[in-house]
Amino acid sequence: MKFDQIPLLNKIHPEGLRWVFGFGLATLLFMFLGWGWLWKLTLLLTIFCGAFFRDPERFPPLKEGSVVSPADGRVLAVEETEAPAMAGMGECFKVSIFMSIFNVHVNRFPVAGRVVGIHYRPGKFFSADLDKASEENERNLIVMEDEAGRRIAFVQIAGLIARRIVCFVEPDDRVEKGERCGLIRFGSRVEVFLPRSAEVDVAVGQHVKAGETIIAYLPSDT
Repeated sequence: MKFDQIPLLNKIHPEGLRWVFGFGLATLLFMFLGWGWLWKLTLLLTIFCGAFFRDPERFPPLKEGSVVSPADGRVLAVEETEAPAMAGMGECFKVSIFMSIFNVHVNRFPVAGRVVGIHYRPGKFFSADLDKASEENERNLIVMEDEAGRRIAFVQIAGLIARRIVCFVEPDDRVEKGERCGLIRFGSRVEVFLPRSAEVDVAVGQHVKAGETIIAYLPSDT
């Protein structure tokens, strides 16, 4: 039997299984040795990792032109800004989403289309809810074109505790809306760059779910 066929474990993303098994084995070892405080600590870490790397199924809305959130979390900002130069979008709308350690950390594509480019940049590890994290932290920019040829980009940003950005796709991959695209370990931030023609449908402070919550609509006539 494969791990992903075991009840409960099939709800955990494969990226997290080694953490769960590692802390789980440590718990059993410390229990055998009678090290009470250590096995209790590693048991808590086992439970935490199982919860952190949970990977529930999501069902994207079928509404025409809808753009879904690429991340679970709380909306920090909705603003007009200049997109990163590598995105090739110019003036756009930006939606910033903060992911706490209690959110699901599997990221998903906001629309269906083609991955145009992936641009990784090392950086610092400021707390992801600070504005300077948007400019200075480690990041991974994913640029894509939807089925109408419109560009949309989003960037995975590491946080104070997050030390690993994982991306599951490569340039030229064809993807579906709500499909898994990557994850960020242990707290982070995701920013979405939308064309100026988009109608943003999310507000600061709102809690969103990756692959399900609609954050904007793209016009059907462009």
